[in-house]
Amino acid sequence: MRADRLVAATLYLQRRGRVTAAELAEHLEVSVATARRDLEALGVAGVPVYPQRGRGGGWQLVGGARTDLSGLTEPEVRALFLTLGRVDGDATARAALHKLVRALPAPFREGAEAAAAAVRVEPWRWQERSEVPFPDERALRDAIVQRRRCTIRYRRPGGEAERAVEVDPWRLVDKAGVAYLLAGTARGPRTYRLDRMGGVEVGDERFERPQEALVDEQWAQTTATVGAARTSTRATVRADAFARTVLAAQLGPGFEPVDDDTAVVAAHSPRGLAEQLAGWGSRVEVLDAPDVVAELASIGAELVALYGRR
Repeated sequence: MRADRLVAATLYLQRRGRVTAAELAEHLEVSVATARRDLEALGVAGVPVYPQRGRGGGWQLVGGARTDLSGLTEPEVRALFLTLGRVDGDATARAALHKLVRALPAPFREGAEAAAAAVRVEPWRWQERSEVPFPDERALRDAIVQRRRCTIRYRRPGGEAERAVEVDPWRLVDKAGVAYLLAGTARGPRTYRLDRMGGVEVGDERFERPQEALVDEQWAQTTATVGAARTSTRATVRADAFARTVLAAQLGPGFEPVDDDTAVVAAHSPRGLAEQLAGWGSRVEVLDAPDVVAELASIGAELVALYGRR
């Protein structure tokens, strides 16, 4: 008999007040006979649970007994799930998160689910990392978990003046060290880079967050739009094994292997792609894309002019 199943049974009783063996069986995904044996085992183990016979009967904890099996405070639960939410990438991690949420006392469960969904980590960045810190990131994370509307001060790329924007913060996404906020606004969903924010003011008004699947869908649309813009220049290259491995890690979705020695690489402009390839010298050869070849030749001429006479 698995101890974690007995823990889950105890917490389910605590949350529901009274349950039938059939309800517990469905919750634990076991047979009714197994659920009944688990309930009897709880009594033997000292958990104050007893059956009520007849119509409307079931099992319940004596005197409404409560058991906090986590030993965590609510702030500790939120901090834990903010960290765990970053490993959302595979099915095993999602299953573990689901089990942990179910094992928490009921008052903590909603906050834990919100914290687990508040932050995501992705391996490839869209833009270069900035050295400008955003001091209010923690306040922004708390606003996401607590579903509180915010006003951010935001500076557009190339602009000097900040403007105030009212947002419903949905999720933070860390793309290889560059953080973005996905949020709802009066003009629809928007994405903001944190190092362009001058600050955030968290209000008292709460907002209704879209379902997680809809937030995922909106982020996927944002990723597709930005990705298309950032991979508009493409070139086929021949490269050795080590160069292909490094380029795949650097370019992420902008790297598509073709065969054992060629691949298609992509960036936002011919110059940008040439700058990614120039450092490899003859280990990477561009087989098409004359505009990229011209930029590589230009970079080569600049280097010769700078260093050729030294």
